[in-house]
Order: sequence, then structure tokens, then C-alpha cells
Amino acid sequence: MTGPEPTDRVDATDDDAAELIAQLRELAGADPADVRQVVAEVLAALDRAAGGALRDHLPETIRVDAGLDAPSRA
Repeated sequence: MTGPEPTDRVDATDDDAAELIAQLRELAGADPADVRQVVAEVLAALDRAAGGALRDHLPETIRVDAGLDAPSRA
């Protein structure tokens, strides 16, 4: 059967995203440097899981911060 995704799956994804955002905001209150490190580690893990495809969709500054790319020389 084809058609739109069940709303239950979309709602669960939205709930997961909201929970992740809340956790990151809680971390940000503690120490922004820690949050930056956590985000870099998450992005690196997601990039590995995607076979390196995620980095193509990230701005250079984020790729560099996450250790996915070396800074370009201007």
C-alpha cells in the first residue's frame, strides 16, 4: 500500500526531535563548549552512519568544527 506516511510515525519523529532539542538546550545552560563538543560528536557519528554523505550538506564551518573537514585556506 502506498500513500502518505502514517501520522503516528511523523508524530514520533517530532517528539524525538523535540526531546533532542530540549536536551541540547539543557546542556547549553551548563557549558556552551560542552554542547559544541556533543553536537560535533553527533554530527560525526551521523556522517559515519551516512557513509560520509552528511558532510556534503553542512556548511564548511560546521564541517570543520565537527572534524569532518580541514579548514580551507583563504
